[in-house]
Amino acid sequence: MNPAVNATVKNRAGHHTVVAIVEDKPGVLMRVSSLFRRRGFNIESLTVGHSEAEGLSRMTIVVDGTSAPIEQVEKQLYKLIDVVKVTDLSNEDMVARELAMIKVRCNNLNRHELLDIANVFRADVVDIATNSIILQVVGDEDKIDGLVKMCEPYGIRELSRTGRIAMVRGAKTTTVHDPEPERIRQFHASQGRRVEGELPFSSD
Repeated sequence: MNPAVNATVKNRAGHHTVVAIVEDKPGVLMRVSSLFRRRGFNIESLTVGHSEAEGLSRMTIVVDGTSAPIEQVEKQLYKLIDVVKVTDLSNEDMVARELAMIKVRCNNLNRHELLDIANVFRADVVDIATNSIILQVVGDEDKIDGLVKMCEPYGIRELSRTGRIAMVRGAKTTTVHDPEPERIRQFHASQGRRVEGELPFSSD
């Protein structure tokens, strides 16, 4: 089977993929990570970037489900004033991707072997030097893990991975175009969102 695996991705055992739409303001990432630290939620990966809506950013968080029930993760995220919408993709049919750059030791004798490996994994060569090569690969975690394993015997000098980003297949979205879910509206009406304050930001 070609390592360029099917785009439909299921979560690894015990892992949950959560997408949070947050306000694009300074300190939001630190407040979210501080909340996870205080609550003891184990983050496997966290990526953040601009969304399709001006003023909003999209966080994709992969959480170890053994460290906390996913319902508790959602509830705690909604307590932060900067969080607009939270979606658990764990049981959804989703497309997930990660990007990695790998700098591998090489020489004139084995460079062609690494080029062959890159071709099998559909990785791009983004830099070649006399004693190293940088490969760029996009795929799910298993595909990237496989390429890393194949490169290890040659000697990996540097490895950088972005972490997972994900979208639900089909017409369903995780954007804020849809109205606020009723159960979340009721939760906000009864408890409200926490106001902003100096870090560390308390969510208790």
